[in-house]
Amino acid sequence: MDIAGGSAVVTGGASGIGAAVARGLAAKGAHVVIADLQEDKGQALAEEIGGVFATVDVTKTEQIEDAVERALELGPLRVLVNSAGIGSAQRTIGRGGRYSSAHDLAAFSKVIAINLIGTFDAIRIAATAMSRGEPTSTGEKGAIVSMASVAAFDGQIGQAAYSASKGGIVGMTLPVARDLAAAGIRVNTVAPGLIDTPIYGQGDVAEAFKAKLGQSVLYPHRLGQPEELASMVLELLLNSYMNAEVVRVDGGIRMPPK
Repeated sequence: MDIAGGSAVVTGGASGIGAAVARGLAAKGAHVVIADLQEDKGQALAEEIGGVFATVDVTKTEQIEDAVERALELGPLRVLVNSAGIGSAQRTIGRGGRYSSAHDLAAFSKVIAINLIGTFDAIRIAATAMSRGEPTSTGEKGAIVSMASVAAFDGQIGQAAYSASKGGIVGMTLPVARDLAAAGIRVNTVAPGLIDTPIYGQGDVAEAFKAKLGQSVLYPHRLGQPEELASMVLELLLNSYMNAEVVRVDGGIRMPPK
């Protein structure tokens, strides 16, 4: 699918994997809307790639709609990449057998609201806008890629909320792709492994921790780079025969219980 001259929305696009995807899309000629809460980083990246920044909390439908409308001002909406998300670590039950020590339900709900419901909300809004557009030379109206995680399959101790949210993204990939096929819109998902993003911090201690983590990867023995994830995202967007698929990009890692 040719995306040159079209527009793209990247949620969570101000940093990490989302930023690498935004740069890749711009290099292919797309007009990119960086939809994020990190205004400083988002504005700077938008200026770098000739895109637009939109303040978006993916739990707020009106802000997603605004980002989509801004994209439509730049060109026909061809691409949505869902990269916004948060992590979580909390065991299902606490110590002492007290109900109050069990996993905080509000925390569980927040992860689901951002990672899973926010992803679906962005899909339904962007796909609606895509469906009104003219098809490309390959007959498509758009393509969507969402970010899951290997935690969807290999969730570790304390990852109940995070794994549930990412497992939900994996689980809805096929039915949503089937829903949108009639509109000429493809839907795929990427499941990253251990990726070198700002979540690990900076400095010698952080580098040592990342090096140790990397030893658990089958091969190569290191964390993945955001650009390596972005490469797969772009392939799923541009390859017109890729649809309804979930692709692990993880160096062959299978996460242990902890």
